[in-house]
Amino acid sequence: MTEGNNSNIPIWDIENTHPELVPLVEEGLSEIIDPELGLNIVQIGLVRNVSLEDDHAVVTMILTTPFCPYGPTIMESTRIKAEEILKIPTKITYGTETWDPTMMEDGIGDDWGLY
Repeated sequence: MTEGNNSNIPIWDIENTHPELVPLVEEGLSEIIDPELGLNIVQIGLVRNVSLEDDHAVVTMILTTPFCPYGPTIMESTRIKAEEILKIPTKITYGTETWDPTMMEDGIGDDWGLY
């Protein structure tokens, strides 16, 4: 998940524990699109961490706004996709960070007209 020089893009726990899974997780979760922004949840930085425990995975996410009307659907879609990819039960936790455009992958904000 580490890309460019953007310090707001997190390093997922699985990058250290299961680096071979990172491309699969990134690709799979990139299929989930935020309907308001039209960008995927990895690009815009909503997935803050992915970790593997003994018998389950945990995906920590945030939303672009606390009361995003699509939030529950996005989070459930993420859980389902992560379980499909990782082949183990997955829990979604809601992170405490407040989203801002600097959490987007480098260059995405330019394309979107934010910078």
